[in-house]
Amino acid sequence: MSRNSLHEEDLVPSSGEQQQEGHPQGVSLESEIASERRSRATQSLTALGEMTGGIAHDFRNLLAVIESALRLAEGRADEPERVRAYLGEARKEISRGSTLISQLLAFAQHQKLVAEAGNVNEFLSVFEPFLKHGVGPGIRIKFDLAPNLPICLVDPALFDAAVLNVVTNARDAMPSGGEVQIITERWVQSTATPDPPGPGVYVRIRVKDHGHGMRPEVLRTVFDPFFTTKGEKGTGIGLPQVHAFTRMVGGHVTIASEPGIGTVVDLLFPSVEPEDAVDRQRSRSPLEGQPGHRGR
Repeated sequence: MSRNSLHEEDLVPSSGEQQQEGHPQGVSLESEIASERRSRATQSLTALGEMTGGIAHDFRNLLAVIESALRLAEGRADEPERVRAYLGEARKEISRGSTLISQLLAFAQHQKLVAEAGNVNEFLSVFEPFLKHGVGPGIRIKFDLAPNLPICLVDPALFDAAVLNVVTNARDAMPSGGEVQIITERWVQSTATPDPPGPGVYVRIRVKDHGHGMRPEVLRTVFDPFFTTKGEKGTGIGLPQVHAFTRMVGGHVTIASEPGIGTVVDLLFPSVEPEDAVDRQRSRSPLEGQPGHRGR
């Protein structure tokens, strides 16, 4: 399954009790947890590499615009209006660079996951007032939260940032206003596929809008760092951050979109048993113990 497509036949709602999963004979729970920790460390490092891949190119462009604007301003010292216009362009690029740095630092500072076990409905309920304030007037947010969801491990700060980013994109896709639906549900990936997510029980957060949608060629690149359709208003690291965060916690994100119809974003978070949640909350950061990692 590709990261941009939604195959509902591969993700089917669970019904009734799930079969109890045992551990293979001779394989301890500790070794399984260690293996999972190494896997998540690899995922985190890969995600971080993807995030930083285009930084030099992007900042080179920013500096080129600033340098050009200042050079032109110097040559027009006798025309105050022109000078002000050139300085305004430079200031705009500086502001854009500052925003980019802030977002990158916010992501980097959370590379040590502060994982909390809980119900995503509760996380969403706490974040709801801030979410509604963040999207502003003209957008209605409708919650449809399923009861009795499994427990998940998430970093609340990164969770809030991911949800806000997806909902903000939905808002921007509806410039005349509209409704954004946030739906939670217990889902089971029943079959193994070459691509994630792997088989297991997940909590799905679906964010749905009825905006302008995306063409297939745009949809294929939405997770590429620094790709944006928002021009100067976008930095192109929002969805890559969402993608990296879900991978760090062992989850997945998929996007389906159709021009003129709207967009559906699915955030998948793997469920954990309560006793496993305690063990994993005590475990080290996914990056600790990796070459070049230093604790804070």
